[in-house]
Amino acid sequence: MTWIPLCLMLAIACLYYVFYLPGRLFLGPEKTRAGYLRERKDAVYENLRDLNFEYKAGKVPDADYASLKSSLQDEAATLLAEISRLESLAPASRKPRV
Repeated sequence: MTWIPLCLMLAIACLYYVFYLPGRLFLGPEKTRAGYLRERKDAVYENLRDLNFEYKAGKVPDADYASLKSSLQDEAATLLAEISRLESLAPASRKPRV
C-alpha cells in the first residue's frame, strides 16, 4: 500500500528531471553560412586525408580511389569558391552609407 504513493512520487520526480527546461538555455553561437561552409570544408579535407591513408594501406582499389578523390576535390573547390565569394561580399556590405 505504501509503495504506490512512493512509486508515483518517484515517477513524477523523474519526469520533472527529464522534461524540465530552465528559463535560460545556452544554444551556442549563431551559425552563419560562412561558418557552415568552413566546417564542411574541414570535413571534406579530413575525408581526403582518410581516403589517402586507406589507399596507402591497400584498403581502397585504384578505381574507387580515383573517383572518390575526384568527387571530394570537386566538393572542396566548390566550397572554397563559395567561401571566397561570401568573404568578398562581406566587406562591401559593411561600408557605411553616406
